[in-house]
Amino acid sequence: MTTTYDFTTIMDRHGKDALAVDAVGHGGSFAPQAPREGMDLIPMWIADMNFPTVPSVPRAIIERAQHPAYGYFQASDEYFQAIIDWQRDRHGVEGLTREDIGYENGVLGGLVSTLTSFAAPGDAVLLHSPTYVGFTKSIEGNGYHIVHSPLVKDDEGVWRMDYEDMDRKIKEHGIHVAVFCSPHNPCGRVWERWEIERAMEVYRANDCVVISDEIWSDLILKGYEHIPTQSVSEDARNRTVALYAPSKTFNLAGLVGSYHIIYNSTLRDRVVSKGAKSHYNDMNVLSMHALIGAYGTEGREWLDQLLAVLSANVDYVYSYITSHFDGVDVARPQGTYMLFPDCSRWCAEHGVDIDELERRAWDAGVAVQDGRMFYGPCAMRINVALPMCRVEEAMRRLSEYVFVD
Repeated sequence: MTTTYDFTTIMDRHGKDALAVDAVGHGGSFAPQAPREGMDLIPMWIADMNFPTVPSVPRAIIERAQHPAYGYFQASDEYFQAIIDWQRDRHGVEGLTREDIGYENGVLGGLVSTLTSFAAPGDAVLLHSPTYVGFTKSIEGNGYHIVHSPLVKDDEGVWRMDYEDMDRKIKEHGIHVAVFCSPHNPCGRVWERWEIERAMEVYRANDCVVISDEIWSDLILKGYEHIPTQSVSEDARNRTVALYAPSKTFNLAGLVGSYHIIYNSTLRDRVVSKGAKSHYNDMNVLSMHALIGAYGTEGREWLDQLLAVLSANVDYVYSYITSHFDGVDVARPQGTYMLFPDCSRWCAEHGVDIDELERRAWDAGVAVQDGRMFYGPCAMRINVALPMCRVEEAMRRLSEYVFVD
């Protein structure tokens, strides 16, 4: 594929409100430590991209911002139609209507609104582990008890759900709300249709409301396909609150703006009512125009080119780790731009713990994220959404300064 957008320039994000670079060394226990003197920073931790977004997004924002009135507004027909068209053309979703779509101040905000609509503080909620740190913080922070059903690797190193474990834990803990991550963060699994069908059958048999986080659904690597959770059966369509956003796809997290798709009117009424009670779950006018700019023709072309770049980056890092770092176990992601290598064997064989390993990486300017936040006891989460030259440099530094005796 010919690349007409810029995925090779090293973008300087310092002083531009970028957590990925400005928080390093200043973010407490959440952010990596700053590199030692003489080492520049390669930001590979927080899940945003070090690429400029599609030009149609700033163009749409600037065009709207040039009109000097920013008063109260309502979401336009163009906003809803952009979502309907995107979901149909990218994910095969037919029959989606404006009434099925609702704004959310972030996917986690939608998760909390749904959770508090159908469970009481102190109730248990089922999640798969490894688990996205945002789930942990938002669910536990609102007084709920997380029950993990661990994903397991099959003989080919592919992460799989354990359906018997899911069913047993749902029954043991009286669970009626489950969080499903599709594609999965941090493992990068793009679930196949039969896998989602089996999971949804477990949820159906136990009468669980399902909160399906599909924020990564556009970032599917070469050879794989996203299957919307609500599409696998009529029951799944009616028990699932699906959460989406253009933020991961187009690097728009700082603008804030997600949306839900809820077909069942009872679920929808309760979630919308809960979100409205704070009078805080309201869209930003520039965020609305950013989504419209992202979901147009240019955004589709840009995304296709981005996916080719991300697929190449993932292939490179996966091959490098598996060929250079004996004892580091990593599954090849099928979606997202994150890898989640397990360093347990390497650490045991070299007498090094994960704290020392991460300190070495951060010292060398390779700002990976501590995998323990995601219930990986000796893991790192590595973001490869950078120009290839930076990815290659990061791997060189890992070889020279980190995975050494």
